[in-house]
Amino acid sequence: MKRGLKGAISPVLAALLRPVRGVRRSLTRIYAHAVLSADLAEPAPASLVIEGRAFVDGTRNVRFGENVMLYPDVHLETRHDALIDIGDGVVISRGVHIVAMARVTIGSGTMIGEYSSIRDANHQRSAETTIRDAGHTARPIVIGKEVWIGRGVTVLGGVTIGDDATVGANAVVTRDVPPGATVAGVPAAPIRSRSAVSE
Repeated sequence: MKRGLKGAISPVLAALLRPVRGVRRSLTRIYAHAVLSADLAEPAPASLVIEGRAFVDGTRNVRFGENVMLYPDVHLETRHDALIDIGDGVVISRGVHIVAMARVTIGSGTMIGEYSSIRDANHQRSAETTIRDAGHTARPIVIGKEVWIGRGVTVLGGVTIGDDATVGANAVVTRDVPPGATVAGVPAAPIRSRSAVSE
């Protein structure tokens, strides 16, 4: 019976909704932008395009540049006085998690692939208490301009990724990446640089 009802109603609804697809998409973006702005310590610029719900936790200290693009299910979290600072023209894909307990800076024009994790803090261990209660250490992350971070990448605290660098999918970045370099693997290691390719 459920299939019969769905089979009868779905085509009718689809026919009604198809002509207003653009309007529906615009309304989704407007609503998502309003929700994000309400969740931030300071509103997002009007030029920010957001394709679906983004989640903001903690102290809400996230600053966006102009013309940023967010795909659905992005998670942004700050604690204490930490800041997530996102430059102009950055693209953050679906399911990306960015957590700052010190600071995360993302330079203009950078693209971050789906389900990547950028976290500037790590748990400590202590014989006297559980890992949950042992605190953490935090070191800022700096991602330069025009960086391409592939799908599923993990960037750890204290790392600087130079301008124009590329990080291959599923890499774990544990140390600095020079400008123009391409790194891949676990832990991420250089496989070539832009200057070497152009020579």
